[in-house]
Amino acid sequence: MPAIAIIGAQWGDEGKGKATDLLGSSVDYVVKFNGGNNAGHTVVIGDEKYALHLLPSGILSPGVTPVIGNGVVVDPEVLFEELDALDARGIDTSRLRVSASAHVIADYNRQLDKVTERFLGSRKIGTTGRGIGPTYADKVNRIGIRIQDLFDEKILRGKVEGALELKNQILTKIYNRRGFTVDAVVEELLSYADRLAPMVCDTGLLLGQALDRGETVLLEGGQATLLDVDHGTYPFVTSSNATSGGACTGSGIPPTRMDKVVGIVKAYTTRVGEGPFPTELHDDMGEFLRKTGAEYGVTTGRPRRCGWFDAVIARYAARVNGVTDFVLTKLDVLGGLEQVPVCVAYDVDGIRHDEMPVNQTDFHHATPIYEYLPGWWEDISGCRSFDELPKNAQDYVKAVEAMSGARISVVGVGPKRDETVVIHDLTA
Repeated sequence: MPAIAIIGAQWGDEGKGKATDLLGSSVDYVVKFNGGNNAGHTVVIGDEKYALHLLPSGILSPGVTPVIGNGVVVDPEVLFEELDALDARGIDTSRLRVSASAHVIADYNRQLDKVTERFLGSRKIGTTGRGIGPTYADKVNRIGIRIQDLFDEKILRGKVEGALELKNQILTKIYNRRGFTVDAVVEELLSYADRLAPMVCDTGLLLGQALDRGETVLLEGGQATLLDVDHGTYPFVTSSNATSGGACTGSGIPPTRMDKVVGIVKAYTTRVGEGPFPTELHDDMGEFLRKTGAEYGVTTGRPRRCGWFDAVIARYAARVNGVTDFVLTKLDVLGGLEQVPVCVAYDVDGIRHDEMPVNQTDFHHATPIYEYLPGWWEDISGCRSFDELPKNAQDYVKAVEAMSGARISVVGVGPKRDETVVIHDLTA
């Protein structure tokens, strides 16, 4: 079977972990293809809750091989902490495979991330300070350190020396911070090599051979479409490609082997960090969505900015990614509202925009144009078929589907693994 990509269709935190877990029993490999430990997935299995940051969600599914692809930036210390935490809870982590070509987050990248963000002040991007952006910058500047370099001390030392020639100048002369010694950085990175070695391989070859055997590969995106470095709300974006194109480059799987792209959207919208957000609510309704939906960052704990569903960005995500199916999560959070607003277009200086404005200034000044749909009061967490949903909830799903540019195949009606309504089989 060809590969399936799961893509966030808003600004992240849409519930990709649950969607991945839902498909987990039907797939053989789950691949994280971008980002690092700057985002998280929460997966609830029974009474157990798992918060994953760097690891693919498929690590929780027995029999599935989880893969960290070449498009990911890896903090080895964080990787080992997550593995140890899962091992302590009885989860088998021995199947994990890590690309030899994935880039490594060094301590100097974490330091640069933090001091640069502080230096920007009111112009800050809202990064997590975990060294993600500086590591991707090193990758593009061709001074990065890859996983495979940790197994050759001579190569590693040469790369660290080259990187620190510039970075120590920046740290000491611009930011008035202490620089790093080559020996200390090399010693730390070499200390990870022995434990990493059994996990490391050519993951592109591994996945290609799996597809040749007819096995199913699930590509799991970190962050989301509106945070994509090319297609998101730049500069308030992540440093990698979180769209379906990134799924190919970040895994080594060609686009001809991927025939399904599953976009994940919440029944409302959230965002973490800085940047424009047309439907953001600064009133009691925003607080209602935040508290009812437990909208706090898995990685940072930061409260998420909350707003109503935005059909404009859903249509944009459908187009940019080639979405074949949407998974609509957290429909249960909207229960108890008399009416539910949905943003269907933007007003920018008196001009209606049914699609994303072409420039950042217009998007920043966009005012949402709403349609109001009837609400429902019934508890829907026990619903397991579409027909069991209250009529107004059904109508909401149908209306959002018609506005979004692709069919809605799955609806989340609660946080638990089984609190899901499947309308169309995602693997069919």
